[in-house]
Amino acid sequence: MKIAAAVAHDFNQPLKVEEAELDQPKNDEVMVKLVATGMCHADIIATQFQMTPLPAVLGHEGAGIIEQVGTGVTNLKVGDHVILTVASCGECDQCLAGHPAECRRVNELNFGGYYQDGTKRLHQGDQELGNYFGQSSFATHAIVNKRSAIKVDPDLDLKWYGPLGCGLNTGASAILNVFQPDIGDSVAVFGTGAVGLAAIMAAKMRNVQQIIAVDIHDNRLELAKSLGATTVVNSRDLKSADEIAEAVKQVTNGYGVKYTLDTTAVSMVSLAAVKSLDIMGTAGLVGATQELKMNFTADMLADNRRLMAITQGDSIPQLFLPQLIEAHKKGQFPFEKLVKFYSLADINQAMAESLDGSVIKPIIMIDENA
Repeated sequence: MKIAAAVAHDFNQPLKVEEAELDQPKNDEVMVKLVATGMCHADIIATQFQMTPLPAVLGHEGAGIIEQVGTGVTNLKVGDHVILTVASCGECDQCLAGHPAECRRVNELNFGGYYQDGTKRLHQGDQELGNYFGQSSFATHAIVNKRSAIKVDPDLDLKWYGPLGCGLNTGASAILNVFQPDIGDSVAVFGTGAVGLAAIMAAKMRNVQQIIAVDIHDNRLELAKSLGATTVVNSRDLKSADEIAEAVKQVTNGYGVKYTLDTTAVSMVSLAAVKSLDIMGTAGLVGATQELKMNFTADMLADNRRLMAITQGDSIPQLFLPQLIEAHKKGQFPFEKLVKFYSLADINQAMAESLDGSVIKPIIMIDENA
């Protein structure tokens, strides 16, 4: 069928909203008519670096309504409202153990450009278009595997909920599923974009005693305070990881914090997240930090600190996303404060404003009448 899609043809070039052909869903797949899709930093960097082969249709925080189902799909039906999330095989040991974000085929299925059977579904004439995150939701319609479509209450206003499928899930789940802090604990979050602010909201949900937000933008730090941060640190003028860590320690008991989460992917900040820890503290990195150099003895071993990578918050989306929705309904996870809406035609403006920091979480409205 003919659809409209924002196509990435070349690196460092604007996306072009064009007509494309979308194949029918196969046995274990569904076709979703998109209502809206969030824009994640992973969409932006895929236009800059070789994360996935181009040309491709990006987008991986979709929300919409199922229009077709494959013959092997029994858990979903036409008319179901769904949030879309990352792709996994559902068959490997990691998937079966409840770690779909660590699926042994995760890179292939999300960044390889193909679906699980090795084929593509998007075309422009003889040119195949790559798939992204098993979804490609910067389009009017998308084909996804049944595991990537999370059924939600049809009374929900779908335009808000696509970002739960990746970025907000990552930040909140890093706190709630991985760290699981206690009431008396302390947490420092480095970077107050969508992922970091989701982590701050989640820490408040856990009644964490001290929640420290670290960023270089005063306006974002003010927002962090409104969402649950008890203390903020502006690191704009700090020149080293040691200076940032010292600033964090000064607003605690001088020893450091129990948990740190770096969402920035800036090497100096990632190191600061380690250096800010108390004895036996844990640092989690969710950003794609390119290089991290440290003195293992001084920075890790001497205080028995832990450093871990966290992918997608190690969540099971089918279980965790409904919990986030319930928290949002109760006012405990007010992510709507982060959002600005754009039309599909304005997708490049959304990308630019996300990059310059003026917008925290863009959402692309695919169906303007929704």
